[in-house]
Amino acid sequence: MMKIKTIVKLSLITTITALMITSCNDEDFLDRLPEGVATEGDLPAGALEEKAFGLYGKMRTEAGITDWTRYWFQSIRSDDAAKGSSVTDAAAFGTIFDGFQYSAAEGFAASNWNGHYSLIYACNDLIVLVDESGTTDAGSLTNKAEAMAIRAFCYFELRRDYGEVPIVINKVVNPADAVKPKSTIAEVDAQIVSDLTFAKENLPMTWPSYPGRATKGFAQTLLGKLYLYQQNWTQALTEFNDVMGYGYALNNSYSDIFLQSGDNSTESVFEVQFLRLAGVNYSNNYWESQGVRGTSTWDLGWGFNVPTPNLISAYEAGDPRLAATVLFSGQNDGYGNILPTSPPLDQPYWNKKAYTLPSERAFFGENKNHWSNIKLIRYADVLLMAAEAANESGQSSLAVSYINQVRARARGTNTSVLPDITSTDQAIVRAAIKQERRIELAMEGERFYDLVRWGDANAILGGLGYQPKNEFYPIPQTAIDQSGGVLVQNPNY
Repeated sequence: MMKIKTIVKLSLITTITALMITSCNDEDFLDRLPEGVATEGDLPAGALEEKAFGLYGKMRTEAGITDWTRYWFQSIRSDDAAKGSSVTDAAAFGTIFDGFQYSAAEGFAASNWNGHYSLIYACNDLIVLVDESGTTDAGSLTNKAEAMAIRAFCYFELRRDYGEVPIVINKVVNPADAVKPKSTIAEVDAQIVSDLTFAKENLPMTWPSYPGRATKGFAQTLLGKLYLYQQNWTQALTEFNDVMGYGYALNNSYSDIFLQSGDNSTESVFEVQFLRLAGVNYSNNYWESQGVRGTSTWDLGWGFNVPTPNLISAYEAGDPRLAATVLFSGQNDGYGNILPTSPPLDQPYWNKKAYTLPSERAFFGENKNHWSNIKLIRYADVLLMAAEAANESGQSSLAVSYINQVRARARGTNTSVLPDITSTDQAIVRAAIKQERRIELAMEGERFYDLVRWGDANAILGGLGYQPKNEFYPIPQTAIDQSGGVLVQNPNY
């Protein structure tokens, strides 16, 4: 019988679920108090640990963090992914995200914003509680560091999506406590650096009994990634070099990463924990909404976030990652089952990274995926970011060695495909890094942001409707209204 998760992992998820408060994404974020407000006065035993566990539960429930809102913002806006599903299902959202006709009044805009700030407020509660208590024991500082790492993660994502955003680091008791003007990107970056510097100094390398909690490697990877966005190549490479010494390693099989067996592997830098047991569903709609949309045994989900022909044509001949990333209607799924042709399936291609083993579906007694973890950062990304930082700082030979590690894992024992990169010309290596990031991280939410930060978005996405203003999404109109005009809309919206 399949092992579902280790007992220690189950203990963490059970604890998180017991503490978790379900979010209400349809409520306005300034019209409600934040969830998980810190206890006043003396700290009861285990209070900080419980609040830290609660943050991971909120990561699984807040819109934009791990639910389907995430891939509308992070994947469908790229040239690699499209809305999918049926033609009429969520057609308006397809126009907005596929066609770059952003709307400040549209619900996803508010959901993404509210979800990130709700998690930020919960982080603030824990951080303020530690600071006001005056406790300096290692356990309390570790819990504070967890909250600061998660808060930094939220601000990093808000910075990518909206640009200038309000910095709220105080405890929010009344709605007015959250009303702040937008800060500059430089100011947001400074807050992220501050949070992650504390986090990396106070987080452990690993949590042997509690996989899924923030680690030193997670904090430093996120810090290096921010430096990469700033084009601070030297500092980025310093952070990545540290992370590469922490014991992470590429999973032997690329395709296995995205199966349940790949959860919390040596390649995992940070992932959100999910679990499905009889009568217990610690999940959300992130994977379910990306499953194949069909009937009977092929009713695996809602069918959103599908690969595009443009992505498929970008793979090198024989690259095994294509079969691990794309399911083709009318072809074998890799496990001996033939998908129906299109029609009756609405799409010719599907996201195989959201697919599950038939044996898993039989075991759980359901078709829709409610059990796979979401891999937010994995070691292959670290290697490719390190390659970029090295190449841009004049160390192209070092960059090539990192790229070739990723390619070697991808080709496996088939030496006839994906040959090593041999050139050390900076421009050629730069192009190789861009190609490798696109293929290695396909459908994982990096492509749009990579194109923007490389300055390639206009050339590559312009034909789809992208304009320079689309680098950032408009601030939700509800947030502007509720701020009484303190928040100002992004330019040209």
